[in-house]
Amino acid sequence: MKTVIPKERILFHEPMSRHTTFRVGGEAEYLIMVEQEEELTSLIHYLNQIEEEYFILGNGSNLLVGDKGYRGVVLKLAGPMEEIRVEDTVIRAKAGALLSRVAASAREAGLCGMEFAAGIPGSIGGGVVMNAGAYGGEMKQIVRSVRVLDQEGHILILDNETMAFGYRTSAIKNRAIVVLEVTLQLAEGKPEEVGAKMEELAGLRRSKQPLEFPSAGSTFKRPEGHYAGKLIMEAGMRGYRIGGAQVSDKHCGFIVNTGNATAADIRELIEEVQERVQERFHVSLEPEIIFLGDF
Repeated sequence: MKTVIPKERILFHEPMSRHTTFRVGGEAEYLIMVEQEEELTSLIHYLNQIEEEYFILGNGSNLLVGDKGYRGVVLKLAGPMEEIRVEDTVIRAKAGALLSRVAASAREAGLCGMEFAAGIPGSIGGGVVMNAGAYGGEMKQIVRSVRVLDQEGHILILDNETMAFGYRTSAIKNRAIVVLEVTLQLAEGKPEEVGAKMEELAGLRRSKQPLEFPSAGSTFKRPEGHYAGKLIMEAGMRGYRIGGAQVSDKHCGFIVNTGNATAADIRELIEEVQERVQERFHVSLEPEIIFLGDF
C-alpha cells in the first residue's frame, strides 16, 4: 500500500470515534486517506487480490463501528476526492464531498433543487447509495448520473434510471460498487431565495432534531404506513437509556450519544427499541445505520 499512498496518509490502529458522527468506535487496523481516484482504484484492486476486507468512508454519518474495532482497511475519501465543480446548472461532485458543501455551492451559484440536502451530514457518495432525503426532497430528484467503480475494476456511468432509486436504497446499495463522482442537474434560481429556503429547513431541524448530541441522524427507516419516531414514542421509550445511549427526548426517531456511550450501548438500545415496537405494534423497524466491525 505504501507504493500507492504516501506513508503519512496511512494510519495504523486509528480510533474510529474520530471519524463517525456518533463519536464512538474502536480502532481500524488501517485507515488510509485517499485523495485521488487512481489511488482508490489501485488500492481496491490490490485489496481484492489479497482478499482483504475494506470499507469506503465518507463522513461517517450513518455508521456505527464496534468498540472492538474493525479488522480491515478503511479508505477515507479526502482532499481532491471532495472536489465540487459548478457548470451552468450542473454540479459535479467527487464522492467525498459533503452534501452540505454541495448544497452551499448550489446556493452560491443560484441553483435550486438541493435545498433539502443542506442539513444532511453525510457525503454525496453515501447520499446517492442510500438515496438520502429530507423534507420532501431526495437525491433521486436531482441526480443525472453516477460514475462508479465496479468489482472488476471497470469505471461505469450509471444514469438516474439505472440507479433504480427507492426509499433509502438504490441499485448499488449492498453491492461491491464504489461511487467516484456524482453529476447533479439543478435549476436556475436566485441565491437569496435558495438561501432563505435552506435557512427555513435548518430552523425546522433545530427545533425538531437533537442536533446538540452526537448521533447518526434518523436511526430507523420509515416502516410502511407508519412513522418510526411515533411508534417508538407510543411504545413508551422516549428518553429510554442504556448506558450513555438514549432515545432522544426531542425526536424519538433518533438515538443519541449523551456523552459517554459505547457502540455496544447504542446497538443494545437499537435492538431494545426494535423488540418493544415489534411486541406492541407488530411492526419491524429496520435500521438506516451501517454496523461495522466487532462489538
